[in-house]
Amino acid sequence: MLRKKNKTLGEFIIENQSSFQYSSGELSKLINAIRLAAKVVNHEVNKAGLVDVLGAAGDTNIQGEDQQKLDVLANEKFIQTLKNREIVCGIASEEEDDFISINSNDEQHQNKYVVLIDPLDGSSNIDVNVSVGTIFSIYRRVTPVGTPVTLEDFLQPGNQQVAAGYVVYGTSTMLVYTTGDGVNGFTLNPAIGTFYLSHPNMQFPEKGKIYSVNEGNYVHFHRGVKDYIKYCQQEEDDRPYTSRYIGSLVSDFHRNMIKGGIYMYPKSSVTQSGKLRLLYECNPMAFIAEQANGLAIGGKSRIMDIQPTELHQRVPFFCGSRKMVEKLQEFLEKYH
Repeated sequence: MLRKKNKTLGEFIIENQSSFQYSSGELSKLINAIRLAAKVVNHEVNKAGLVDVLGAAGDTNIQGEDQQKLDVLANEKFIQTLKNREIVCGIASEEEDDFISINSNDEQHQNKYVVLIDPLDGSSNIDVNVSVGTIFSIYRRVTPVGTPVTLEDFLQPGNQQVAAGYVVYGTSTMLVYTTGDGVNGFTLNPAIGTFYLSHPNMQFPEKGKIYSVNEGNYVHFHRGVKDYIKYCQQEEDDRPYTSRYIGSLVSDFHRNMIKGGIYMYPKSSVTQSGKLRLLYECNPMAFIAEQANGLAIGGKSRIMDIQPTELHQRVPFFCGSRKMVEKLQEFLEKYH
């Protein structure tokens, strides 16, 4: 039986707008625009096996990765929706070489927010019908209103985020986000196209029993990470932990937040800077993790304190249940 949920995402945004320090209504409109684009992308993802949107698009993105057809489609849908609503002054996407400056038709460059987005995280899993997602991050511009945005508006540390979230397109479609006042999850009712509050005040369990890492790269990991993985596998106390790795950051993160666990994508002898993007993946997920009583680090330092130096900067990334991340830190600090 379908559980009745009384509060929609739209109603929740309106009711909680006063708790956000910039209560002009612009942020609410921006979250609503992301909600609309997510519903469009969800529709395309759910019919992926029926129409010609599977497989590679034939191009590579700025990171040199093969773009999937749905990467391109999701990127276009989110950018177009945000442009049409005329509520942002700039957009940066993982799929674009450079940021996009946007003018308002009424007043030039009057909007105050920039959005950074990974339109379709884990898209290589689409062909085999595994959950994928969208990740977004929102900042207030730092350059003067009334002027075109510059790179400076996007290269802000994660501790300056005003909102962040993700959409997971899975057995059910969920939008999870924070504005710095806790984390809430909303599930899409596909029959009427409305998101309903289904997971209020989401929290990482303080400790979990899941570790998520691509162990196929184990031989290339640095000593501290290798030792922590061995610790996870030892039969002692409440261990061994369970290894669960989907290869879609949104899906791995979402599972670990609900069940308790740690996600790891370390640097290695192959990827010296790590693989995940600081601005499009790590900062928004770190913001959500910290708001849900978790931790997110890039090694010894807090992810959200890193000062970005380029749009597509890569960093090591570890996040999840607080005590698990703290234990990992002990192993990392032995070799630094």
